[in-house]
Amino acid sequence: MAVRVLEFRIDRRSGVAAYQQIVQQTKQALRLGVLGPGDQLPTAKAVAQTSAVNPNTTLKAYRELEREGLVEARPGLGTFVRQSLARPQAGADSPLRSELANWMDRAREAGFERHDVTVLVTSVMEERYAGTRPAAKHE
Repeated sequence: MAVRVLEFRIDRRSGVAAYQQIVQQTKQALRLGVLGPGDQLPTAKAVAQTSAVNPNTTLKAYRELEREGLVEARPGLGTFVRQSLARPQAGADSPLRSELANWMDRAREAGFERHDVTVLVTSVMEERYAGTRPAAKHE
């Protein structure tokens, strides 16, 4: 079991509570396979030093992740990942990720700012996923 180098980036202007940003970033790391079962999350003290958040903020985030069954606190040892949210087709070497990266490059070259891309992706995602269930697997 190793401590993965996971640094939380807290955007104080986002309007999203710092603990919620920690939860979201941890889930993102779990989805991307950056973190996996058995990996240790940084201590609240380490997060406070690198992200300038109160240790209680980190502990609140970790408790929420624990309630969701994603991590577990081991007294005296730290907080460890219990389960992954990663899908192989979303990994760093997946064709879908590569296509998305290429699309992002084209959007940036076309002059799109980060916010423009977020709005565009969100609107298309809302159209495509509105009221739908996950696609059935065809075997």
